[in-house]
Amino acid sequence: MDAIEREVLLSFWKVRILCLAESRPLYGYWVIREFRRHGGTVSPGMLYPLLARMERLGWLEVRVERGASEPARKEYSLTALGREVLAELRARAEALYREVVLGEEEGDPWGLRCEVSSPRPRGPSGKT
Repeated sequence: MDAIEREVLLSFWKVRILCLAESRPLYGYWVIREFRRHGGTVSPGMLYPLLARMERLGWLEVRVERGASEPARKEYSLTALGREVLAELRARAEALYREVVLGEEEGDPWGLRCEVSSPRPRGPSGKT
């Protein structure tokens, strides 16, 4: 995985994790299975540092469950700040979708507009 692909995927994964945590607490192994179910792949070596970072940012809180015969596992829940971040990301994703996919040009409150300049018309000789 190259650096650009990795950075883009990490961003998508963060949004997906916040969405998943909105409706229920998460466990790392469950997240890995959920990503695979939807055609993605994430390794434990990529997921757990990402979850730890999201915890440090205050987006997720962690509760450790200790079982009598099982190893301890971490349960990740969305925090109030995580809900605010998710709401902001949803609004930005919708604005980006409207512009990039639908081609709409109204309303760009976050400066996300992708300005694409048209080539200048050329004369019959090919000169502008």
